Amino acid sequence: MSVFDHPEFDQHESLHFVQDPESGLKAIIAIHSTALGPAAGGCRRWQYANDDDALTDALRLSRGMTYKNAVAGLKFGGGKSVILAADNAPKSAQLFHAFGRQIEALGGRYITAEDVGCSVEDMRLVKEQTNYVSGLPKSGDSAGGDPSPHTALGVFLGIQSALKAKSGNDSLDGVRVAVQGVGHVGLHLCRMLHEAGATLVVSDVNGNNIKLASDELPVTVVAPAELLYSDVDVLAPCALGNILTSQTIPSIKAKIIAGAANNQLATDDDGKRLAEHDILYAPDYVINAGGIINVAHEYYGDGSEENVRADIARIPERLDAIFAEALKTGRPTNAIADELARRLVSGQVLQERRSA
Repeated sequence: MSVFDHPEFDQHESLHFVQDPESGLKAIIAIHSTALGPAAGGCRRWQYANDDDALTDALRLSRGMTYKNAVAGLKFGGGKSVILAADNAPKSAQLFHAFGRQIEALGGRYITAEDVGCSVEDMRLVKEQTNYVSGLPKSGDSAGGDPSPHTALGVFLGIQSALKAKSGNDSLDGVRVAVQGVGHVGLHLCRMLHEAGATLVVSDVNGNNIKLASDELPVTVVAPAELLYSDVDVLAPCALGNILTSQTIPSIKAKIIAGAANNQLATDDDGKRLAEHDILYAPDYVINAGGIINVAHEYYGDGSEENVRADIARIPERLDAIFAEALKTGRPTNAIADELARRLVSGQVLQERRSA
């Protein structure tokens, strides 16, 4: 099958398969769109079952970044990179130096940052080879550093928006929330939810993450395979995507799904299935935009921590509008968000505002 015939290929501008035998680097860099600015999106380091899975991930994630950056109002297009982790191969400075050289060779068309499997320190190594990187150590009160807390803040505020849309009350006191994945983003989210009075159910495939969460917070731990079906009010996926499917959706008890994971829906039709089961879905790239908002302010050098938090505080406003239109029209929330994103990328929204 040609890459152009791949089901997730969506008029991507370019696709780069890169390797460096000396460091062991094998990576895919997908640039979906530069219509609104340089393609921006994090670097994911993951052990994929096969190369086809890695390609699918890169294509889906890069398109999601185009939509995320557009809806968030950022001067970024959409891109993503995935580093294929070999069996038991540790990360190394040589690997991230090689990756940085590949980013540099793209001449600024793609801006990277950390994602699953990568850290601030890894991005510091990339920075030694290229300036087209963000998510670097903070300096004073300027924007920057690990974007995870900012992603978590946006999700927390988005959960409140979803609660208000569903029940008319955004209070988390006594609300039962299941958090799938308590890594960097998930643990930050759990802290905020606990402070707001929520009852927490958690799972993670990483035992160390579970121990950190259990040592710090009053959580009920369940097996990862069981968490989706927990008897809770809110399900917050904060691990990998592709979890909301025709098989899983009928057994989900939560009436709100609002989490940080990318590409939570296996297919667009699964958004419709959620609506048919009276489950309110917060489109993932709308609710989880806090991290890229921080990355954008850092990269362009135009904001402080206060500015970043003020922009993240606008995430609920966008969700409120999507939820209201879904209620009014009966359309799935993911379809409404996708339509808005495509109109923004094409410039149609700007043209409508000028003619209004």
